[in-house]
Amino acid sequence: MIQEELQKLEKLARQASLRISELSAENQLLKEKLGQAESQLSQREQEIENFKNKIKITNIVDNRTVNPEDSAEMSELINNYIKEIDHLIDYLSE
Repeated sequence: MIQEELQKLEKLARQASLRISELSAENQLLKEKLGQAESQLSQREQEIENFKNKIKITNIVDNRTVNPEDSAEMSELINNYIKEIDHLIDYLSE
């Protein structure tokens, strides 16, 4: 009777040990994924800051008089920046 109980306890201990190992591996994997996600988030935040700076520069340029020839080019650049910003906003909203 005691022998059977000891065997059951040993079996439970082995199962618990195996489960702990599995959970430790899963925990490590989740930590790595979290680190990657944080890194990507940081990168996206930096890209947004860069676009904000470009917008500020664009606003400064808009206040300056521009040759008509340069105006079309400047307008195209601004439109491209706006499209990139919209794309980033859509990406971050996902």
